[in-house]
Amino acid sequence: MSMSTSVAQAPADLSNAGMQSFVTLEELRAALQTAGYRAELVTDGNISLLRSASNGLGFDVRPGNAFPGKPDHFADVAFVAVLTVQGSMPLDLVNKWNRMHRFCRLFVDKPQGTDEFLVLTLDLSIAGAVSPNNVRTQLQIWDSLIQQLIPWLREELGRLASSLESAKETPKQASKEASNADANLAPPRPALNS
Repeated sequence: MSMSTSVAQAPADLSNAGMQSFVTLEELRAALQTAGYRAELVTDGNISLLRSASNGLGFDVRPGNAFPGKPDHFADVAFVAVLTVQGSMPLDLVNKWNRMHRFCRLFVDKPQGTDEFLVLTLDLSIAGAVSPNNVRTQLQIWDSLIQQLIPWLREELGRLASSLESAKETPKQASKEASNADANLAPPRPALNS
C-alpha cells in the first residue's frame, strides 16, 4: 500500500508589501514626534539632519547612504549623542559599556586641537526593507540607551573616583603607620645634662 502526500507550497512573497526600503528625514521626524520627542530639521555644514533630545541629552539623527537619483531617500541613518569630556575618559570604562550594551557604540573622539568627546552612536539600516514597527523599536532601543548612559557614567565615574581616593589614602596611611612604628622602635635617647 502506497501513500503519497503532496505538500502545496505557497510562493514566497518578495513584494515587501507594507515594508520600508528607504527612509526620509521627514518620515523620521514624524516617527520621533509620534513617539513623543521634539524633533527639528536643521542644516549643519550643508548637511540636513534631525536634532532631538532624550533624558536631557541632545542627539542628532544623521542621514547615511542616499539612493542614486533620490538624495532625500536614505538606506540608513545614525543616531549620535556627543558629550564633552572634562579631562580624559578612561578607555577601559568605555570598553566596559561596549561589553555590556548591544546595538550601540560608545567611543572617545578627540579631533585635533579640541576637547575630548564621548560619542554614543546607533546605526539604523533600512536596506533590504524593514517594517515601520522595526523603526519604532529601534527608536525605543536608542531611548533606552540614552536613559541608561548618564546614570551609568555617574555611577562608574563615582566608583573610579572612590578607588583613586582609596589608592591615595593607602600609601599615606602606610607611611604614617611606618613612621609611628619607627618611633616606637627607636631606642630611648640618653638624657643630656649640662
